[in-house]
Amino acid sequence: MGQTITQKILAAHAGKKTVAPGELIQAKVDIVLGNDITAPVAIKEFRKIGVDKVFAKDRIALIPDHFAPNKDIKSAEQVKILRDFAREMGIVHFYDVGEMGVEHALLPEKGIVGPGDLIIGADSHTCTYGALGAFSTGVGSTDMAAAMATGEAWFKVPESILFNITGKKKKWITGKDLILYIIGKIGVDGALYQSMEFSGEGLKQLSMDDRFTIANMAIEAGAKNGIFPVDYVTLGYVSGRTLRPYQVYASDPDALYIKSYEINMDDIELQVAFPHLPENSKNVSEAADVKIDQVVIGSCTNGRIEDLRIAAAIMKGKKVSRDLRCIVIPATQLIYKQALKEGLLEIFIDANAAVSTPTCGPCLGGHMGILAKGEKALATTNRNFVGRMGDAGSEVYLAGPAVAAASAITGYITDPGKI
Repeated sequence: MGQTITQKILAAHAGKKTVAPGELIQAKVDIVLGNDITAPVAIKEFRKIGVDKVFAKDRIALIPDHFAPNKDIKSAEQVKILRDFAREMGIVHFYDVGEMGVEHALLPEKGIVGPGDLIIGADSHTCTYGALGAFSTGVGSTDMAAAMATGEAWFKVPESILFNITGKKKKWITGKDLILYIIGKIGVDGALYQSMEFSGEGLKQLSMDDRFTIANMAIEAGAKNGIFPVDYVTLGYVSGRTLRPYQVYASDPDALYIKSYEINMDDIELQVAFPHLPENSKNVSEAADVKIDQVVIGSCTNGRIEDLRIAAAIMKGKKVSRDLRCIVIPATQLIYKQALKEGLLEIFIDANAAVSTPTCGPCLGGHMGILAKGEKALATTNRNFVGRMGDAGSEVYLAGPAVAAASAITGYITDPGKI
C-alpha cells in the first residue's frame, strides 16, 4: 500500500521507511513555534526540564503577535519573557515590534518553513504551513517546551481525507470561500484528528495566499493538519526564499484515504459563516439583511497582500458606512510596505478605514477592535465562537475580503457584485 504525503513526511522525520495511520511515533522537528500567549508557559516548563540550552538556536521561532504592540502591563510582561529568553538562548527567529507580523504569515514570508518540513507550534493555526507541502500542526505549551529542549515530539499518525478540487473560481471567490464551503459541508468535526489533503486540477487556480488560508482553517474542521502537493505555484513561492534546503514529497497513486470528497468550484458562491461556528456557512445572498457594526480585514487567514488588493479594489473611491468601524490590518511589515507602495493604504484611509500595524489583536478579542454586547462584526478571521471578539453577547460573521470590503461600505453584509 502506498503512502500519503503526510505519512511520508512523518516517516522521514521518525527515521522510518513507512508509518501507518494510528501508529505512535517519535519524530525530529524542523521548527518549533510559540507566541506571546503560549511561549511564556513553554519557557516556564523548559526551565523545569533542567537543560541550559535549546536544541538549535535557528529552529525556534518566537513571535509576539497576539497582544503586541503590548496593550497592557500583563501583555508587556508576557513579551518580556520571550524577549529575555530569546536573548539568553540566542534564538535567531525572534521578531519584536517593528519586525514582527502575524506568525503564520511571517514564517513562510521569511522562508523559515518550507516543503517537507515537520513543524509544531503552540498555536492551533500552525497547520497553515501545509500549504507549502509541509506537515505542520498545533501543540500544547508543554510539548513546545520538550521540543525546544530535545528537537523531537511524539505524534499519532493521522488517517487522511482527500479533497479533489475541480472547476473554475467565480469572480471574487478566494481560498476563504472554498474552505468555508468545505467546513460547511463536513462540519467542525468532519476531519477530527485526520489529515485534510487537497488535490486536483482546480489547485492550479489557487494562489499561495489562497492555499495558506485553506490550510490555516483545516483545524476548524478538527483536522490534525491540512496539506497541499508541491507544484509550480509552491516552487515559485519558495524559490530564493527558504533558509534551508527542502524536500518535496508526494502521495503515492495507491495511497489509502478513509474518505474522499469532490469539490467543484463552479458550485461555490461567496460564503459567510454565521455565528457561532465556522460550519454555519451560507451563500452571501442568505445574509443580505444582517446589519453589522464592525468590519475587520486582516489576520493569519486574510491579511495578505492579495486580500488587501481585493478589498482596495472594492473600496476605492467609496466611504465606509458612518454606522460602522472598519479596521484593516496588514499581516506583516513587508505586506504593509507593499500595500503602501501600491497605494492600497491610501484607499483604505480615504474610505475612513483605520489601518493598523501587524497584530492578531481583534481576532481573539485581545485589542484593536473589541465588540460590545449586542454588536456584530464581519471579519476575515478564522473563528466566530461565542465571545471570540469581545462580549459574549456579540456576534462574529466570517467571510473573505471581497464580502468584508463591500459590507464595510453598505453597513450590511453585502455581495460585492452589488457595489
